Amino acid sequence: MKALRQLGFLKLNFRQEAPPAEEDRVLTLFRNRAELKKAYGGLEDEIYRLKERIKQQEGATLRVQEMLNVLETRLGSSDTGYPALVFYQLRRLWQSGRELIEQFVADLARQQDERERRQHLAEHNRRQFTRREAVEKQLRGAETAAADEAGRVAGLEAERARLTRFWHYFKRRTLEQRITEAVAQAVAANATLADARSAAAELEQEPIPEFPGLSIDSRRAINLAALAYAETLCFRLVKTQLVKLAREATQRREVTDDYGSRSECEALMRDIDKAMTVIQGRANIAQEIATRTDRLRKVVKYRNPNDTSPTTDSLAFSEGDVLSSEPVGAAARMPNVLAEDTWDLFRILLR
Repeated sequence: MKALRQLGFLKLNFRQEAPPAEEDRVLTLFRNRAELKKAYGGLEDEIYRLKERIKQQEGATLRVQEMLNVLETRLGSSDTGYPALVFYQLRRLWQSGRELIEQFVADLARQQDERERRQHLAEHNRRQFTRREAVEKQLRGAETAAADEAGRVAGLEAERARLTRFWHYFKRRTLEQRITEAVAQAVAANATLADARSAAAELEQEPIPEFPGLSIDSRRAINLAALAYAETLCFRLVKTQLVKLAREATQRREVTDDYGSRSECEALMRDIDKAMTVIQGRANIAQEIATRTDRLRKVVKYRNPNDTSPTTDSLAFSEGDVLSSEPVGAAARMPNVLAEDTWDLFRILLR
């Protein structure tokens, strides 16, 4: 019994320790499980976003379908069909004016971009030429200095080799000091030569700096030309109200019946057709744009040196309104095309 009681004091461990490989496997499984849960959550969020986008697209498609149904109904009747035709032709007139200015700005920007890129490359080449001349001059000087020092060392060593008699002992000591100094100077000259060669190699390997884009002055000049073009298109329609009607049609989403009877709509469509021909005419267009650009250049102001578009109030004229209900004629002032965003200028002007 006493022996059994003594055995009770023994601490017996019946728990088996898992091997390290098994512990690593369990930890890897837990990490993989956490990563899978995270990826699953991300996929759920993405599915939710895609469902929301599908709902939005379905709503937009439904609205477009409703608009098409309304338009089909309108076009099915002569009373409402002609105003619809006028409405969309006015929108097309506005879009045509915008496309003309967009193409004009794109052509100017491309031409100026090519010009400034060539100028940028030429200036880089000029700077490189000046730097290359300086580096090559330094390299030639270093090569000459290194060759002179090497020749000096060789001459001193040759002179020392000739002093073989015992009475030349003191001359040899003096000559060895001079050789030591000459070797040091030769080492320094070789180091200078190595630096010069490295500088020349770095200069040759320097890449051409990236073109920073059109300058502010160029973008301002192109924007002024775009404003002048917009004014020119308006001026060509000075005796009509088509610009005003086109602006109103563009700002609306649905067709209106504000264009009168069938005969009035037909007359308005004929005017729109003539206006399309007028604004697309190329006769004297360059001279008209140049004249108006010169005027704008004298009056426009900018809020800060980095602005590329002028302030809207600096474009104002002083006499008559060209888009008024009773146009004065060729002497009427142009509208403030920038303030009124005529031909959607804000989408066209360069930033």
